[in-house]
Amino acid sequence: MTHSRQRKLVHLVSLTLLASSIGMAGMAQAQQSLRFAHVYETSEPFHKWAEWAAEQIEERTEGRYTMQVHPASSLGKEEDINEGLELGTVDVIYTGTQFAGRSYGPIGIAGAAYMFRDFDHWQAYADSDLFQEIAEGYQNATGNVPLALNYYGERHVTANKAINTPEDMQNLRIRVPNAPLYMMFPRAAGANPTPIAFDEVYLALQQGVVDAQENPLPTIRAKAFHEVQDYINLTGHITDSLITIVGGPRWNRLSEEDREIFRDVFEEAARNNTAEIVQAEQDLVAWFEEQGNTVLQVDRTPFRDVVIPHHLGDAATWDEETYNRLQAIGQ
Repeated sequence: MTHSRQRKLVHLVSLTLLASSIGMAGMAQAQQSLRFAHVYETSEPFHKWAEWAAEQIEERTEGRYTMQVHPASSLGKEEDINEGLELGTVDVIYTGTQFAGRSYGPIGIAGAAYMFRDFDHWQAYADSDLFQEIAEGYQNATGNVPLALNYYGERHVTANKAINTPEDMQNLRIRVPNAPLYMMFPRAAGANPTPIAFDEVYLALQQGVVDAQENPLPTIRAKAFHEVQDYINLTGHITDSLITIVGGPRWNRLSEEDREIFRDVFEEAARNNTAEIVQAEQDLVAWFEEQGNTVLQVDRTPFRDVVIPHHLGDAATWDEETYNRLQAIGQ
């Protein structure tokens, strides 16, 4: 082989390697890994459908995006992951409407005690123009994008005693999440709300730091609160939601096509979450009774009566028009 041909061959090999490396770099750039953070257990539907959403997004974007789901507060408490959206350290979260309400008050209305008459009222709101308007207001205020409302369940009070009336809650030390609207119900009933991080509640109940807590039946089971609380009092004081939110830093880099895929996937995941929680609520009363817990059917009227005057009180982060529109939905 002549010296000239050797040089040509070396040059050809170099170009081939360069093209290959550019191609690999392009693939690496094209495929981006997202982080989906939440505070719920891997046994809960929310995690299952988050993982399903991750698979669907990878499939429907033809591998442009992969998503790792980080459950059980592994990337921080609820306050932390909300902050992470704006910092770009997480891309997608589930969060309670009350936590989202810290950044944009009106979105918190869905988390107020006895704001909804029942599940049907909640569902009508989730499907309403009002929710879409409020979601847009949140997006304008924060840059983050609410994509779907997931049913979290009716929240009930667990304790080591029966709670049949607001008087039974006088001075009760009850754990609540660390967001102001969760205080509305216990304060109206004369209890002492005590914010404690979600992953610390079991130990706080076990050690007597607090006397009670409140959560939906599927969460009570998933977090095993029934092991350290004898009574499940079906107060149903909040018909609660989780919002699926994509952070602004990530949303702004998505194409219109991919935005539509994300919206479709997370709306479908929310419908599946909702269906599973509704079914679990129907099944779990008997299950808890089999475990030895006392499940009390509570007359909610006196609890509702002490709370409703606070709907437009000092704790309200929404105006009267928004409140009246929500109450008129489904009437």
